[in-house]
Amino acid sequence: MPLIKWNIEERYLYLAFRISLWCKGLIALIEIFGGIAAFFVTHALLVQAADIVTQGELQEDPHDLVANYLIHFVRNLTLGTQHFFGFYLLGHGMIKLWLIVGLLRTRLWYYPTALVIFGLFVVYQLNRFAHTHSAWLLIITLIDLAVIGLTWHEFRYLRQNAQPK
Repeated sequence: MPLIKWNIEERYLYLAFRISLWCKGLIALIEIFGGIAAFFVTHALLVQAADIVTQGELQEDPHDLVANYLIHFVRNLTLGTQHFFGFYLLGHGMIKLWLIVGLLRTRLWYYPTALVIFGLFVVYQLNRFAHTHSAWLLIITLIDLAVIGLTWHEFRYLRQNAQPK
């Protein structure tokens, strides 16, 4: 890690950057495991799990929007869609994890690479949001934009303030 002259504001930004990377790394691991699981979990097991998860809510309110959406989505899920989710989650998670490891190791060339790839993910997510109107996609995109901003700041700061060893 390069030697850096820190001021108090930069320490907080650096801490926020590191925490955001660890959080995204955890999410990437969940995506990887979810992607792998999508190839091995049967449709019947997914339907059974959705029924169990939504059972209590639907007993309280048979018209619950989220529970009914989940049941409808899982029951109409095709094997092709399930495999698409598997490939998407696995690929997305592996790429993010690779980038995050490089950023945590403070490898300078990872910063512009991560900015481009994270930016492409944001464009894709916004495109999907335009079709699905999923609040989750919007939340994930806002988090990604914050990480992009922190990554950009950290990259500029490292390039301007790193002193030779």
